[in-house]
Amino acid sequence: MEWVALLLFVSVILVLLAGFPVAFTLGGTALIFAGVGVLTGEFNAALLSGLPNRVFGIMNNETLVAVPLFVFMGVTLERARIAEDLLETLSGLFGSLRGGLGISVTLVGMLLAASTGIVGATVVTMGLLSLPTMLRRGYSPEVSTGTICASGTLGQIIPPSIILVMLGDVMTSAYQQAQLEMGIFSPKTVSVGDLFAGALIPGLLLVLLYVLYIVAVALFKPQSMPAHSNGPHDSVSYVQVLRALVPPLALIFAVLGSILAGVATPTEAAGVGAMGALLLAIGRRQLSLPRLQEVMQSTLRISSMVFLILIGASIFSLVFRGYGGDDGVRAVLESLPGGVVGAVIVVMLVMFLLGFVLDFIEITFVVVPIVGPVLLAMGLDPVWLGIMIAINLQTSFLTPPFGFALFYLRGVAPPEVTTPQIYRGVIPFVAIQLFALLLLAVFPGLVTWLPEQIYGS
Repeated sequence: MEWVALLLFVSVILVLLAGFPVAFTLGGTALIFAGVGVLTGEFNAALLSGLPNRVFGIMNNETLVAVPLFVFMGVTLERARIAEDLLETLSGLFGSLRGGLGISVTLVGMLLAASTGIVGATVVTMGLLSLPTMLRRGYSPEVSTGTICASGTLGQIIPPSIILVMLGDVMTSAYQQAQLEMGIFSPKTVSVGDLFAGALIPGLLLVLLYVLYIVAVALFKPQSMPAHSNGPHDSVSYVQVLRALVPPLALIFAVLGSILAGVATPTEAAGVGAMGALLLAIGRRQLSLPRLQEVMQSTLRISSMVFLILIGASIFSLVFRGYGGDDGVRAVLESLPGGVVGAVIVVMLVMFLLGFVLDFIEITFVVVPIVGPVLLAMGLDPVWLGIMIAINLQTSFLTPPFGFALFYLRGVAPPEVTTPQIYRGVIPFVAIQLFALLLLAVFPGLVTWLPEQIYGS
């Protein structure tokens, strides 16, 4: 009955494209297929009795408690106008250099990515704050929009990232399942901390490649990035730089450092980050009672969406496996030419295309549990595979014409910036992303070296 599982997957995609809510689409479509299967005698109704245990397992998952805490941290920092202060300070510091504003936007995007981890919020915030300034200083629309979109998606890969927390939880289950299928009954584990450590070098590598590209454009196409003469109000002192940079950097180091040093679990570190963001907002006098209510409501909305999608994906996964879909996927991947390399290329291509129509959360909770155990059973490193998936989907979010980051920026860009200009602007950054993926594929040590040094595994 593997064809029914394939039909279920296609039906979910079509219903999502029709605009129905993701969480209810995943669970509802799966239950309809299960109901029809029970009536026709093709689906074992006893499998559905496992649903309460799955939901209870989600509720008891300590790792996932980090999600609302990291969301609260990110939303609080966004409301505390951290990005605005950083951009003004770094613009004053680098703005007089040709391409300096573009470098400033990239560095602020990196810091926001590490602070918030929410791609949509970062792209929108950077679009509102930096796009008018870049256009006013004579930067071409292509360079401006490309830089903002690319730096805004760094939240996918730079830790501490909400997305890596969710991916880490899924990869843990997939890795254990793969080892059990291989006859290893004392399976090794992979943690969110492993993924954070694995993502650090690739994330910084992407930032470096972005900056090198901006420098190259400033050298070879200076008309697209004119130099800016700082006025009396544009210059900044070192005290201003320290005041803008030290608090968010200290918070990032406290959260990420405590995880990598093994002092705190991701959930405990997320609690530290949430409290630190709250204190930072209070210290900047940016946290009134109405604003705190906004932060809490936004945190509740985002967290509820994540967990509803997770429950819906759990129902989908159960029904998909009940129809033998996992066996069908395994048979297809194992029969591909090229062995494990061919399987990885096909999976990455499918995920890249799905990234046009599905958000990272849906792909993480729906697709990764299906293909992850098969690929890991072929001997792939779980940390390397997780980071490759993250960067691959980050690339799809940038790729015209369906990339989510492009839609986010289009929604806040001024009318004089056209959609084709945004598309042309991101193409060089898509090429950079693909080059980074190739580097990680050829040199997997870029991902695995730091986790091995920190955790010895």
